[in-house]
Amino acid sequence: MERPRHQGMAKNTYMRWRLPLVCLLWEVAMIVLFGVFVRFGPEADAHWEEEKREMNLTSDIENDFYFRYPSFQDVHVMIFVGFGFLMMFLKRYGFGAVGFNFLLAAFGIQWALLMQGWFHSFKSGKILIGVENLINADFSVGSVCIAFGAILGKTSPIQLLIMTLFQVTLFAVNEYILLNLLHVKDAGGSMTIHTFGAYFGLTVTRILYRPNLEQSKDKQGSVYHSDLFAMIGTLYLWIYWPSFNSAISDHGDAQHRAAINTYCSLAACVLTTVAFSSMLQKKGKLDMVHIQNATLAGGVAVGTSAEMMLTPYGSLIVGFICGIVSTVGYVYLTPFLESRLHIQDTCGIHNLHAMPGLIGGIVGAITAAAATEDVYGKEGFIKAFDFTGTYKTRTPSVQGGFQAAGIVVSLLIAFAGGALVGAILRLPVWGDAATENCFEDDVYWEVPEDEESDVYHMHNPDKPASP
Repeated sequence: MERPRHQGMAKNTYMRWRLPLVCLLWEVAMIVLFGVFVRFGPEADAHWEEEKREMNLTSDIENDFYFRYPSFQDVHVMIFVGFGFLMMFLKRYGFGAVGFNFLLAAFGIQWALLMQGWFHSFKSGKILIGVENLINADFSVGSVCIAFGAILGKTSPIQLLIMTLFQVTLFAVNEYILLNLLHVKDAGGSMTIHTFGAYFGLTVTRILYRPNLEQSKDKQGSVYHSDLFAMIGTLYLWIYWPSFNSAISDHGDAQHRAAINTYCSLAACVLTTVAFSSMLQKKGKLDMVHIQNATLAGGVAVGTSAEMMLTPYGSLIVGFICGIVSTVGYVYLTPFLESRLHIQDTCGIHNLHAMPGLIGGIVGAITAAAATEDVYGKEGFIKAFDFTGTYKTRTPSVQGGFQAAGIVVSLLIAFAGGALVGAILRLPVWGDAATENCFEDDVYWEVPEDEESDVYHMHNPDKPASP
C-alpha cells in the first residue's frame, strides 16, 4: 500500500519519466561521444611494449600508472565519499546529499573526460586518456560538488544534472585560460576548483533565491547522528587532501613538497578553528559545523602554492589564518549573506571554499612573485614555473601578476556562468521542488519508515514514539 504523504507536503515533481529520460539519453550520448573520440593513451594502450622501446624504458614501473594511481584513488575517495558524507548533516536530507552527489559526480566525470580531453589531449582527432585524465576529471567534478553545497536540498536531480553539464564545460574553459593561456600554477586548484566552484554555486543559489525558505527552517538543522556522518566526510577529506593538492604535480620534489605544505597547513587550521569556535560561543562550547568545515580550509588555501617553496612554516601560517577566517565566516558572514544579500548557502561554501580559495590565489601570487634562483636553484626555478619555450624570459614578478590575473578570470567566469545557469535552472520544465519541500528526502526518495525517525512521525502523527 502506498505510504500517505505528510500533511502540508506539496505535489511531487513527477520524475518518473523526466529523470529516467534525461539519464538514459545523456548516457547514450556519452557512449556515442566516447566511441567517436576517446581512445587509450600510449601508456594504457596495448602498444605499450613498442612505446617502451621507443622511449628507451626497461621496466613497466616507468608507466605513469604507478606514479599517479595511488593519488587518483585518494582523490576519487574525496569526491564520492568525502564530499558526499560531508553534506549529510541535514536531518532529513541524507539520501539526497550522498545520493545526488554520487549521481552528479558519475555523470560529471564522463563529460569532464570529453571536455578536458578536447582542450588538453586531443591528437589526430582523438582524445587520448590515461590515469592523469581521470584525476583531472575528478578535479572538475570537485568544483561541481562544491557548488552543489550551496544549493543542497533546494533543487531537483534534473536541475543538478543540468548544472553539472554547464559547470563542467565552464570549468574546462576557465582551466584552459588559466593553465594554458596565462600559464599560471595552480596545483591544488585554489583558483580553478575552489574559487570558481564556490562563486559559481553562490551565484546560482542567489538566482534561485526563495523568499519563503523560512518555512523549512526546522529542516535545515542537524541531529546527533547526521553530524557524525558528516564528520566521516570531514576526516576523509582532511586525511586525503595532501594527495589532492599533489596529485598532478611533477614527479619528485614538486609532488613531495606539495604534500608536505598541505599537511602542515591542515594541521595548523584545526587548532585555530577549535580556538575560535570556542571563543565565539557564549559558553565556550565547540560548534560541530565549524569542526566539520573550517578545519579543511587550510587545504583549500595552500592549493595554488602547494608545489612552490612556501616552506613548512609558511604553510602553518596559511592554515592558521584560514582557520580563523573560515570560522568567523560561519558565525557572522553566513547569516549576513542570507539576510542582506539573499544568498542562501546551505553548506557554507563561502567560508570553506570561496574565501580560502581567494586567499590561496593571493598566497600563490605572492609566493611566485617572491621566487628567486637562490631559493629554488637555477634548474629548480625553471622547472617549478615551467619557464621554458615561450615562457623562458618570464620573470617572477610577471608570473606573480599572471597568478593574480588568474583569480580575476576565475571570478568573472564564475559570476557570469553562475548567473546564466541559475537563470536556466529557474525554468519550470526541470521540476523544481516547492519551497516547503526543501531539505526533504521524501520528495525524491523512497524513505523506509523507522519508528525512531522524524519521517515516521510525520506520516503517523498520532502514534506514540517507542519507549
